[in-house]
Amino acid sequence: MSEWTTTTLIGSVQRALRLLDIVGASSRPLTVKALAGRSGLNIGTTYNLVRTLIHEGYLQADQDGVILGRRFPALADSGSDGIFLAQVRQILTEVSAEFGAAAYLARFVDGEVAIVDIVDAPSHPRAPLWVGIQDSAHATALGKQILAVLDQPGQLDYLSRHPPAELTPNTISDSRALLEQLEHCSGVAVDRQEYALGTSCLAVPVLTPTLRAALAVSLTSGDERIDDPDDIARRLRSAAGRLSLRLAAQESGL
Repeated sequence: MSEWTTTTLIGSVQRALRLLDIVGASSRPLTVKALAGRSGLNIGTTYNLVRTLIHEGYLQADQDGVILGRRFPALADSGSDGIFLAQVRQILTEVSAEFGAAAYLARFVDGEVAIVDIVDAPSHPRAPLWVGIQDSAHATALGKQILAVLDQPGQLDYLSRHPPAELTPNTISDSRALLEQLEHCSGVAVDRQEYALGTSCLAVPVLTPTLRAALAVSLTSGDERIDDPDDIARRLRSAAGRLSLRLAAQESGL
């Protein structure tokens, strides 16, 4: 028997979630009476559930009724990993489908470059991550794009903690040469088989007031599209712009 059998479901939780669904689908504040009518619950039960949800921050009292509260997931702080992932997954899926290639998002957090999510394309799965992104930022389009938006002290600090290593014959392992390249990577960064032979990547920035991130696609070395990075960058910037607006709105609570 499955551990998710319906005999173990908790009715009060189901009723509370039903109320959140109703409030979330409404374009106007709802009174307790209106919620009771729409949910089929009695007034007393509805009132107690609403009071609890307000206390916990999932609903908020308004002069005309109740609305979603700040702790409701879709309105939560975008610093939440789960909410951040939910925000970016749709864009990555769209990018992967558009290019028929794996799409990546990385961000700079706590002084490190970190992968947020990867969406594979059936015909072109992700390149094996045989070296962690923290130690290969210098050799990846994602990492170089993020390093490019740091100030020079930030770049030097990162490279002092993660010295550039030669991962392929194409890797730029000289810090001075890498810093010179980063000066020209503020809008688009390219990895031409620098991380792994046979795979090239292109990345563009995703920026908000509190976020430094990069959106990238990976292409096989024989893919002619990598020879026209301007076209790829233009299309990626469109997706990055949509993602930046979505995340910025989330940060500001709009």
